[in-house]
Amino acid sequence: MNKHEKRILTYFGRQGESKLRLRWIVALCSLPFLGMVAAFGTAPDTANAFIPARTVVESLDVARPEQSLDFNQVFWREERFGRGDTISDLLTRLGVNDAEARAFLRQVKRGRSLQSLRPGTTVQARTAGDGTLLALRFITDKSRLIGFDKLGAEFKAVEQQLALSPQQQMKSGEIRSSLFAAADAAGLSDNVAIQLADIFSGDIDFHRDLRRGDKFTVIYEMFYHEGRAFKSGRVLAAEFINQDKSYRAVWFEDAEGRGGYYTPDGKSVRKAFLRSPLAFSRISSGFAMRFHPILHKWRTHKGVDFAAPVGTHVKATADGTVEFAGWQNGYGKVVILKHQRGLSTRYAHLSRFAAGLRKGLRVQQGDVIGNVGQTGWATGPHLHYEFRVNNEVRNPLTVALPPALPIPAQQMAAFSKASAPFAAELNLLKNSNLALLE
Repeated sequence: MNKHEKRILTYFGRQGESKLRLRWIVALCSLPFLGMVAAFGTAPDTANAFIPARTVVESLDVARPEQSLDFNQVFWREERFGRGDTISDLLTRLGVNDAEARAFLRQVKRGRSLQSLRPGTTVQARTAGDGTLLALRFITDKSRLIGFDKLGAEFKAVEQQLALSPQQQMKSGEIRSSLFAAADAAGLSDNVAIQLADIFSGDIDFHRDLRRGDKFTVIYEMFYHEGRAFKSGRVLAAEFINQDKSYRAVWFEDAEGRGGYYTPDGKSVRKAFLRSPLAFSRISSGFAMRFHPILHKWRTHKGVDFAAPVGTHVKATADGTVEFAGWQNGYGKVVILKHQRGLSTRYAHLSRFAAGLRKGLRVQQGDVIGNVGQTGWATGPHLHYEFRVNNEVRNPLTVALPPALPIPAQQMAAFSKASAPFAAELNLLKNSNLALLE
C-alpha cells in the first residue's frame, strides 16, 4: 500500500466503513486510469489526412437459372365484365390464349347461358400454363352459378343454385340531400333504401316530408358466398326519425309464413293504401283547378300527376282486383283496381301493362301493375293517379287512409319474443349515435 492509499484510509477510518465511503475510494483510485483513456482517445495537434475516393463501375455476370414453362400449372384469375366489353376483351384480361375456347364462347354468347352476364359481374377463369381455358365461372343476380368446364376436348355447361349464408348487419345514416345519398354514405345498397321507403311510406311521404337532418337506423340481412358479401336481403327492423318524430318497424312472420312489418306494440305499419304508386318521383300536378294543357281551359284536375321517366314501375297502392285494363279515352292505357268498402284507384297514361295483368286478377299492395308512359292526353311522361270513394274522386295525398289489421291477440306472445331483440339492437345503436354526437 503506497502513501496515497494510506492517507485515504486514515481519512475515512479503518473501522466500520460504509458503502458510501467505499464508493469514494473506488472513484479516487480510478482517476489515473481515466486520464490514460482520455490520452489514448485524443491526440492533440493531429491533422486528418485526405483520403481520395474513386467510383468503380463493373458489370457482373449473374447466372440466371433456366426456367422451363410448366404447362401443368393451373391458375385462377378474376376480372369484372365491363360496360362495352366483348367476350374476347374479357378473355384477354383473364389470360386466356385459346382460340378454340374463344370460338366456343362467341357461339354460346348468342344462347341462353351468357345472357345473364351483365356489366359489373365478376368472372373467374381457370387456365393452364399455356393459356388454355379449363373453366369459366360467374354468379348472376339471382344467386345462380353459371359457367363451363372443359372435359376432354369439349366444354360442358355448369349451372347451379348457390348456397348463401345470411348474416345480420346494422347501419345508420342521416339525410343531407336525399335518401339514396344518405344510404350510399352509410354503405347501404339501393335495395335496402327502397325497402326503407316502402316500409314507412304509410307514415312518411318521401316526395314531400323528407327533411335535412332526418335520421334512420336499419337492421337487415346480408348474404355471403364463400366469405364474400354477395347481396343484401330483407330489412328486419328499422327506425326512421322524420321531423323529430320517430317511427319504428319490425318484420314478423307467423307460423303459416305470412309476414309483415309492425310497430313495437303490434300495429301494422302498412296502411291499407300507399300514398303514392311510385317509389320516388316529383308531383307535377296536384289535386286542384288547373289550366288543361291540351283542352286549353280551366277544369278540376281529379287526381295527382307524378312525373317520372318512361318505364318506371307503377305499383298497386292496395290489395284489390283488376276491374279494367286497357285503353280509355284521354287516359290512354289505364288500370282500374277495385278495393273493399267501395274504394277504387286509377292509374293512367301507362306505356305498358304488367305481364299477365287482366280483368279479375287479384293483386297485392306493392305489386307492379304497369309502367309509366305518355299515352292518351299527356304532354310528357307521367302517371295520373286517382283515388275514389263510391266513385267520387278524393285527394289521394290528404284523404284519411284506413289502417291494416294488427297482430292477432293469439300471436302477440310470439311477436313480442321475436321483436324484443331487434328493439334492443335499435336502442343500442341509437344510444351509441347519441353518445358520439355528445
